[in-house]
Amino acid sequence: MQLQGTEHSNFLDLLRLFAHGTWTDYKKSVSQLPCLGSDQELKLKQLTVLTLAETMKVLPYDLLMKQLDISNVRELEDMLINECMYAGIVKGKLDQRRRCFEVHFAAGRDLRPGQLEGMIQTLANCLSTSDNLLLTIQEKIKWADSMNEVNLKHKKEVEDKAEELRKNIKAEMDIRGTQDLSFGDDGALVMDFDVEDRVRPKRRR
Repeated sequence: MQLQGTEHSNFLDLLRLFAHGTWTDYKKSVSQLPCLGSDQELKLKQLTVLTLAETMKVLPYDLLMKQLDISNVRELEDMLINECMYAGIVKGKLDQRRRCFEVHFAAGRDLRPGQLEGMIQTLANCLSTSDNLLLTIQEKIKWADSMNEVNLKHKKEVEDKAEELRKNIKAEMDIRGTQDLSFGDDGALVMDFDVEDRVRPKRRR
């Protein structure tokens, strides 16, 4: 910031341009900025592609050629492939039929003035959404645990009533003494009848 207001302030402006500006921004102020070498021009054009890719998922060739000051599709595609995708700046797919570049990934740039507040708000919204989602999940887990307890209690009540019923039936039949009752491993009632079938002779008249 010490360069601000001095005869070398144009270098500070150029530094800011490489931090978050584009090739179009440079051309608008080219008379007030230091001249760029070929490597610097390429770097600024790469950063321009990166800036566009951050804001749009589909970049039309016409837009890219205008923003990069490129006159033909072949030159544009060569730059996107060799200078951008191979360099890891962006990843995507060239669609020659639709004349566009589909963005799959874009590396980040330095924040532009005014972007920090928006990013903080976005992160705050994301945190709030995550907290609400966590609360909802916890409530669902609590409800599921409660329902499981109800089901277990109901199952225990049914088993206790069934056991009590078996005992009552067995006790009643033991008292009558007409059947020998027992219960199998599966809880089913087993009845063994001891019946003496006697045939009495008919009396002659």
